[in-house]
Amino acid sequence: MFDAAETRAHHAVVFDFFGTLTRAFQRGPTHERVARRLGCTPEAYSWALNETYAARCIGALGDPLAALAEIAAMAGAHPTASALRQAHRDRIAALRADIRVRPEAVGVLRTLRARGLRTAVVSDCTPELPVLWPQLPIARLVDARVLSIEVHRHKPDPSMYLTATQRLGVAPAECLYVGDGGSRELTGALAVGMSAVKLAADDLDEHLVFWLDDWQGDEVGTLGDVLDVVARWPASRPQPVPERLAAVDRTAMRQGQAVPSGGRTSGAVSASGSGLDVRSVPASAIFSCSRRMPCSSASGRGGQPGT
Repeated sequence: MFDAAETRAHHAVVFDFFGTLTRAFQRGPTHERVARRLGCTPEAYSWALNETYAARCIGALGDPLAALAEIAAMAGAHPTASALRQAHRDRIAALRADIRVRPEAVGVLRTLRARGLRTAVVSDCTPELPVLWPQLPIARLVDARVLSIEVHRHKPDPSMYLTATQRLGVAPAECLYVGDGGSRELTGALAVGMSAVKLAADDLDEHLVFWLDDWQGDEVGTLGDVLDVVARWPASRPQPVPERLAAVDRTAMRQGQAVPSGGRTSGAVSASGSGLDVRSVPASAIFSCSRRMPCSSASGRGGQPGT
């Protein structure tokens, strides 16, 4: 039940992607093709993905081919350049097959926009999601996106949330954050001044996540319940986004840049800016999973699903 933010006048809703706008995520069988393309077993490939996720989601291992080469080496393989290129194409296809947008997501986003609220996605992800983004049914219904691979930070880094508010042209206190709790995203949203609510959908018992939030706050059972939360807010419509900020956001989304205060885009930031030495922390220290799904299995599934 949600009640903590009833007295706030919210102007925007910020969503997590995996497990929130999509159904519970797991690596599907198509990922085995990637492993074989690289010359390693699916089990070794899945282990290497888990071990490198923190670095990969902020681009710390280099471009997608360099990251795949590192993964392959950790799994005991040394693929050719041609095999790496094909494996990259296979990874994009695998993620495409794994993404299942929640049936109610399009309707929820459309309704929020019709009520005059802005929407954004803030997500940790690897390089494949930006490639697939234009094909998603929600893409045109989101006013701003902040992806870890594009801004070189991951949640709960404050810059992830603040970049979203700057691109939306609202203050953090005017935002509701909705997520399943991965990446400690809910406590991160609260830390910058947003309201936050956890999506506790039934299917998320099968959802694999990194950095699971120990959340004691408000929850909703379905994505559609967010509309009921919004309906309780005081009637208030946001001011038009200044054209300067809107132009900055369009440029930043094309170039994968963060938008600092003042509306000027910046280049890539250092990997260490996330507050985590991603090259030295083992997966065992950051990896967690839902109560019904083991953290590893003989099928080679595990880690941030589909990534």
